[in-house]
Amino acid sequence: MTHTIPLANSLHRATLDALRRQAPFSAMPEDEMLWLVQRLSVAYFARDAVLLEPAAAPPDSLFIIKQGTVSGDTADGQTVLQLATGEMFPLGALLAGRGAANRYVAATDTFCYLLAAADFHTLLATSTEFNDFCTRRIASLLEESQRAVQSEYALALDDEHRFARPLASLVRRAPLSVLSDTPLSNALAAMEATRVGSVVVVDAVGQPVGILTLKDVLARVTLAGVPLATPISAVMTANPATLPDDMPVADALVLMAREGIHHLPLVSAGKLVGVVSEKDIFALRRLSVEGITSAIARTDEPARLPTLAHDIGDLAHSLLAQGMDAENLTAIISSLNDRLTERLITLECETDHALAGLRWCWLALGSEGRMEQTLATDQDNALIFSAADDAQRDALRAMALRVNHRLDACGFPLCKGGIMASNPKWCLSLTDWQQQFTQWIDHGSPEALLHASIFFDFRPLTGDASLALDLRGWLNRAAQKNPRFLHQMAGNALRNRPPLGVVRDFVLSDDAAHPHTLDLKLNGATPFVDSARIFALAAGSPQTNTAKRLREAAHALHIPETELADWNRAFHFLQLLRLRHQHGQQRAGQTPDNHINPDTLNPLDRRILKEALRQARKVQARLAMDYHL
Repeated sequence: MTHTIPLANSLHRATLDALRRQAPFSAMPEDEMLWLVQRLSVAYFARDAVLLEPAAAPPDSLFIIKQGTVSGDTADGQTVLQLATGEMFPLGALLAGRGAANRYVAATDTFCYLLAAADFHTLLATSTEFNDFCTRRIASLLEESQRAVQSEYALALDDEHRFARPLASLVRRAPLSVLSDTPLSNALAAMEATRVGSVVVVDAVGQPVGILTLKDVLARVTLAGVPLATPISAVMTANPATLPDDMPVADALVLMAREGIHHLPLVSAGKLVGVVSEKDIFALRRLSVEGITSAIARTDEPARLPTLAHDIGDLAHSLLAQGMDAENLTAIISSLNDRLTERLITLECETDHALAGLRWCWLALGSEGRMEQTLATDQDNALIFSAADDAQRDALRAMALRVNHRLDACGFPLCKGGIMASNPKWCLSLTDWQQQFTQWIDHGSPEALLHASIFFDFRPLTGDASLALDLRGWLNRAAQKNPRFLHQMAGNALRNRPPLGVVRDFVLSDDAAHPHTLDLKLNGATPFVDSARIFALAAGSPQTNTAKRLREAAHALHIPETELADWNRAFHFLQLLRLRHQHGQQRAGQTPDNHINPDTLNPLDRRILKEALRQARKVQARLAMDYHL
């Protein structure tokens, strides 16, 4: 049953206030909003009532959902849209001057505001904000969301936040310590060799009992003429001030100012675990890509890299707050993780003479291979090499094992599925890799399709890149020659459908570990990633990045530029939502994941999430059309 009535003047203000909660009305000037509400009527639709049928003629009204839920169904009865409060339809039909393509049905008792088509076009011509939203829907929503994110996160970037981090985060190397009977000559030689400004004197169980700094040496040793054979206990500062390493940096600042000291031993359970200097603390400043890159390049000890990995996460938060888009943000995270991994491999190989003369290349797989890493990522890597004897293969795997464990210490967990370079299955010669890929392509088994989703995104990270490039060229030719395998990959990709509901907005997990959530990676980003991979293989593209793959595919498949732009915006919003979710978990001391409860999102982000998942459906629809699935 349907009832339509004009809005009384007394309801104009309430209507305006209600619309203000939604985009684009939240950004429209007051005079435009008053003009709009004076031309609205309100209609009631009982559950299962048809609001709009597919037709040849353009619709006579724009519908704005005031309360309730409306489904958009195709001619065969499949629900492809689920619209809720604040959403408008049928925008595409009104803009193009054509009939509605879908059948719109009230999924619940529903109230809608109606705006006559003539008034819609008048508003479109006079309101910049309304026009921008209608013609650039997902782009406009994303820009509004980005502004909200900037406001939310900027408050967390001040000095108070940086000085609230634990002192342990400033420790970049193991502390230099000696026993109290150590001769000064030995202690000073150790300070020179390690290039540190202090040495801590500890007792037999590792508790600090004294400290000697370079400044002390000048006054207490050099000018005083103390023999270098003298035990350090004779000139040290006894019973130095210390702090637990989990205390905030701000506490160290206060203690240093109060005691007039410049070096502070840190303890855990009473035992020495590090030293921070005044210089370390005042070096705290806004992190930069250049600063972290330089620090990684200067690092000469693998043990210092975990701190720099932590800095990469801090920088990601800073860039997120500054409004950086997800495509560039994930590329920066991936690039810095690349530099860290490269440096780690270099340090591990410096003294490994067994690898001399061997051509090899470290391969980044998965999200790192695509330059799409977020803040929650495990390791996916492999090795490719030229002809090698058994001893060299063993040496490569031994090096890879050390690197895998070092990366684990940096916050990149070991892959539970064993997709790592230290696994003999994934440390192969060029010929072996070609045979492995041939087996996957020819067999097309479920396991082969799973491996394709990981290994086909490989990218050379460090070493002899020509090995990886040769493999990429060979693989693209092999995949193009086997349309059956691409068809199987497409069918497998379409099994993972975006979690849009028919009755509710989203289909949520009932898994006990992650109840009432959806997986932004598996069910959100992956449909774009899988589709783009297949498009790229079919076109023989060497690209591994999802957005770049889609851009190249759009040209080859004659996909309209506006459609491509919406796909990429949707994909990058899902990536951005993952980053924001993971960062919030890290700040709360939780292990970051990809499972988000949509009820925790603000109305704007919830709305964009629905639109992003609709775009995922559209990408899959194109894939299904291309492969007749």
